[in-house]
Amino acid sequence: MKQLGCRFCGAQLEHVLVDLGMSPLANSFRREDELLDMEPTWPLRVYVCQRCFLVQLPEFASPEHIFSDYAYFSGYSDTWLRHVEAYAGQMCERLELDEASLVIEVASNDGCLLRFFQKRGVPVLGIEPASNVAAAAVADGVPTRVEFFGSACASGLAEEGRTADLLLGNNVLAHVPDLNDFVAGLGIVLGPQGVLTLEFPHLARLIEENQFDTIYHEHFSYLSLGTVKQVLEAQGLRVFDVQELPTHGGSLRVFACHSASGHPAAESVAALEAAEAAAGLDSLDGYRGFGERVAETKRKLLAELVAIRDRGETIVAYGAAAKGNTLLNYCGIGVDFIDYAVDRNPEKQGRFLPGSVIPVRSPEAVLETRPDWLFILPWNLVDEITEQMAVIREWGGRFLTAIPEPRVHL
Repeated sequence: MKQLGCRFCGAQLEHVLVDLGMSPLANSFRREDELLDMEPTWPLRVYVCQRCFLVQLPEFASPEHIFSDYAYFSGYSDTWLRHVEAYAGQMCERLELDEASLVIEVASNDGCLLRFFQKRGVPVLGIEPASNVAAAAVADGVPTRVEFFGSACASGLAEEGRTADLLLGNNVLAHVPDLNDFVAGLGIVLGPQGVLTLEFPHLARLIEENQFDTIYHEHFSYLSLGTVKQVLEAQGLRVFDVQELPTHGGSLRVFACHSASGHPAAESVAALEAAEAAAGLDSLDGYRGFGERVAETKRKLLAELVAIRDRGETIVAYGAAAKGNTLLNYCGIGVDFIDYAVDRNPEKQGRFLPGSVIPVRSPEAVLETRPDWLFILPWNLVDEITEQMAVIREWGGRFLTAIPEPRVHL
């Protein structure tokens, strides 16, 4: 068997956190003319490093294969738009950003976050590897470079004199297989007194709340504050503040700067480190038993879906989200349970979910077919979706989520 090394510290990986079997890429939506073609799949086997406790998925599919053409557009979530608008306002005030500042976002997607800085007169630059998504940002007036970020990209920007007063990466740190090169690039393009913020789903919440569906091939790493501190410190960056956020089922926002920078350390950092230690994240014991809890959730969900279908009731999935595709493929759920899925993103409509081959339609289809159940796959947006789709209650429809365990929402 091939020996795997930790992508941060190089230690041999021996301890499996959870094995979700074989799965296609979570955002590889298929066209009808592709359905007879063989669909590639790769293992979803997650390891925890016994030396640095970085939880990670080996690189079975390259970033170029995953991200060069991408189906995820962040601007379609109202919840996310409210989140990034509030962030832009807070950072402009905290760092006193103005027309002489520069905000650089790594993995800027469709530019929805940077637009809120532009509205305040702050110059921005996005770095985005997916050309189709970057094109949407450029069309909306957000300067965007189509490039994978790393030390080479950062060095080019620095040579142009473009260093960031605020450098940010939302939900990108988990997406890079070469952590050390990526973080080295962050240090290169961050101005001498600049601030770096990174947001990522918190590993503690993933384990505590059974969020196994956030595991897919795009997510190479699953991060705690402790491991992120180690990764940043190895490249001369210092964490001086951290915030706990509700996004994506529970995330962290880490604030960092150059080690020699004068940003004072907040008490929040030591407090969260202590909480992670209490949860066992600095010992292999804290990771044991997760795989069995995942298997138990699978059994409960399948029992619920079988009971619904045995009663002759219909189910439609809401949200063609990557996390939903992990859930469906791990549980073996296809059109035998779910008639179709709906999504607001027109890039996904008319295609089929990877693996499960469930067709994707627009949300208006729900009004036409009047399903008995709406199975919400992006459970982290349950409040937003139940409000948007409240109309199903008119015919007695109900909502269902699966994480942390199957739950009915009336």
